[in-house]
Amino acid sequence: MNSRLIAAEQKYGTPILCDLYTAFGNRIHHLKAPINRDLYTGALAELGLATELAGAAEATDHDEALRLSHHAGLDPIGEDLGTPAIHVPGPDGRPTAFFGPVVSPVPRAAAAGRLWDGVLLVTGTPGFFELKRGRTGSPRVS
Repeated sequence: MNSRLIAAEQKYGTPILCDLYTAFGNRIHHLKAPINRDLYTGALAELGLATELAGAAEATDHDEALRLSHHAGLDPIGEDLGTPAIHVPGPDGRPTAFFGPVVSPVPRAAAAGRLWDGVLLVTGTPGFFELKRGRTGSPRVS
């Protein structure tokens, strides 16, 4: 999460993050927009949010909240891992966190459901730690 997202979450609540991540992601990955203030302002405006939040990265007001969010998301995963990170119910019912899944192209509809079911199956297995294979190609947009 970055300072702009923290600022939006603090102003509008956690539910806004899904739409805001999507607006940023569409601009970056699909429209190939340069990552700059115009990208952030456009995504905020699309959702009817205060465009002055685009300037949050230049301020230090949200640094502590950003640090806490980063640690809450990544510390449970363990050493030498990063994003994407997911938190799911573990075998004992308590949340557990994993790196991944990394999938390209993104599965849709029933294929996405099967992948999610598989993720829950392996993460619900006591002692499960890792499943990985080498990449066979570059990431693709479906």
